[in-house]
Amino acid sequence: MTTGLRAMTRLADWPDLVEARPSCGRGSALRSEGAEIAHFHSDRMADVHLSAPAIWRLRRDLNGSTALRLVPGSAWVTVRLECESDIDLLMTLVSVALKAHQRGPAGDPAPAGAGDPAPAARCNDRRCVAITC
Repeated sequence: MTTGLRAMTRLADWPDLVEARPSCGRGSALRSEGAEIAHFHSDRMADVHLSAPAIWRLRRDLNGSTALRLVPGSAWVTVRLECESDIDLLMTLVSVALKAHQRGPAGDPAPAGAGDPAPAARCNDRRCVAITC
């Protein structure tokens, strides 16, 4: 079983995630109640929809990882899935993404700045920069 399939299988068991067709139309996706959270476009790559505020908050740590690719202007982070520790990193980032897109108390929308402004929700699938896609 590939690392991407192992990761997808583990995440599909999370109660807040459901499998869905990705908005980009390629591969498979996991979404929560309010947003697409992860896209799997290959056996070794996944995009996680962290949100711009979450990326800004975690930028130093994200920039320090060789398993991650950040694309300027994107609210998505690409994770290279080569080993078990990369899957663990993906699961951590998915947890951050769920929190970033979570609705407030009593179903209120998330606070301003949480999540993404408008349709910048395009994943990194066609944005090949920094690592080989």
